Amino acid sequence: MPSASSADRLSSDLGRLLLRWNIGILVLMHGLAKVSAGPGPVIELLRTNDLPGMLGYAVYIGEVLAPVLLIVGLWTRAAALVVGVNMGVAVALAHRGDVFKLGPTGGWAIELQALYLLGAVAIALLGAGALSVGGTRGRWN
Repeated sequence: MPSASSADRLSSDLGRLLLRWNIGILVLMHGLAKVSAGPGPVIELLRTNDLPGMLGYAVYIGEVLAPVLLIVGLWTRAAALVVGVNMGVAVALAHRGDVFKLGPTGGWAIELQALYLLGAVAIALLGAGALSVGGTRGRWN
């Protein structure tokens, strides 16, 4: 089987970089909003669902730390899994009633959450690529 050309590798690495930046930056914006406003609404949502409110502080890991790791490409697969779990929990707690609904403009009501969740899963499967701090070496990159 012929090896991929350097142009093909560069294209693949650029695609991974863009995907990492897209998911990382967009999720990070939500995390920074929670840093400035505090985790109160998340804590309340957890308590409403009979879960320990202290878990609300984990939102900083899923929406600040993990996205930063995605952006720079360090421990990328693990960070992507954290973002994916974070989004899965968000859908289960805050958006479960919208899973089988369409939004007012005809799109899926949770299309944004699905983009973040499935984008994170794609990153976890693909890895960081060469254009990253972690590079292509190591099981978590």
